[in-house]
Amino acid sequence: MKFMMMVKADKNYEAGIPPSPTLMAAVGQITEEMMKSGVVVETGGLLPSAQGARLRLAQSQVTVTDGPFTEAKELVGGYAIIHAASKADAIALGSRFLKVHEEALGPSYVGEIEIRQMAEW
Repeated sequence: MKFMMMVKADKNYEAGIPPSPTLMAAVGQITEEMMKSGVVVETGGLLPSAQGARLRLAQSQVTVTDGPFTEAKELVGGYAIIHAASKADAIALGSRFLKVHEEALGPSYVGEIEIRQMAEW
């Protein structure tokens, strides 16, 4: 099964502050390891919402709203598409990824990942 892990943004992300070199090295290492084992299919980071737009269709009209968007904690800052045998396995991988953040940034780190199974029609 394929799952998407969406890493939630924080205020630093929205301010355009790049991740620390320590975090980038740690994430790079776990990502490389998981790609070699075939667990990770793809990863990517997103730019702050200030550089994005939202489109909404209502009554046959498309409305475009330029960023930034409020509630940074609800925004996705990055993602990974993974192969996992079950939702429980995907959660274990997500937990491991969060622990890498804590190890790189310290015990005060607070982060969130949303995990969703991808539809395979």
